[in-house]
Amino acid sequence: MGDDLGDEWWTKEGNSGDCEAEANEEIDQPTDKKPITINKKLEKRKRGTEKDANPKKKKNNEQKAPAVSEQKEPDPDQSTKVKKKRKKKKKTITDVLAAVEPKPGCPADLQSEVTKFFKDKLSVIEQEEFQLKDSSFLTCNDLTHSLSSYLKQICPKWAKLQKHHTEKSSAVILIVCSSALRTIELIKQLTTFKGEAKVLKLFAKHIKIEEQVKLLQKGITHIGVGTPGRISALIEQEGLHLQSLRYVVLDWNWRDQKLRRMVDIPEIKLDFMNLLEKFLRNCKEFKIGLF
Repeated sequence: MGDDLGDEWWTKEGNSGDCEAEANEEIDQPTDKKPITINKKLEKRKRGTEKDANPKKKKNNEQKAPAVSEQKEPDPDQSTKVKKKRKKKKKTITDVLAAVEPKPGCPADLQSEVTKFFKDKLSVIEQEEFQLKDSSFLTCNDLTHSLSSYLKQICPKWAKLQKHHTEKSSAVILIVCSSALRTIELIKQLTTFKGEAKVLKLFAKHIKIEEQVKLLQKGITHIGVGTPGRISALIEQEGLHLQSLRYVVLDWNWRDQKLRRMVDIPEIKLDFMNLLEKFLRNCKEFKIGLF
């Protein structure tokens, strides 16, 4: 047997053992690699199933994504436009009047103001009655007169009118201005014109209307100087009658610290228009002067 197999048969057996070991190693190697690939596939499948199991997260992510994409970078031109719009302010009456040189008032100024004010408040027939004709106006102040010199110009026969006026609770001249302080200033300017005539302050500040009614009833008042609101209230309460009224002088050209005239201040304008309506309804013989 030994001779038939040869002397080196055991070496072949040893080699065959080695071959078997190598074969085993070759078999073991792929078995080590295959679980790795399977595990990877399983992990991928698990991830896929987790994603499919949470569709809300997908939707939320999809919704959030375009929101981020829709956000645009701020346009510098638009920001400057917004700033420019904020900087622009509406022009006030003061700004407009400051840019224009003061001009003396004329009858057309008052006529236009009256037409605008009563346009939506009165019927067509009443508007025709309240139209101020050119013949209703006296010579207007050309910004060179003081109050005394202006009254001397429009009322040259003042001495006679003063003597013939004997009715109480009335006045021959009513001077309408915007405030109590302006009333006192105008009364001071009357010294060279009034003579012996009695002048009465007709404003609301620190003076009750009942006191003014008593003063009008006690003695004869020739000139009344005051604000449109208080004069209108005295007429309504019959403390001031308009039968003897001959001249209505409007402090038209005077401007306050904000360069506003009497008709530029909304509250005073309303009182003034109401007063003018009372004049036109109750007294048609008076003349209007714009000082």
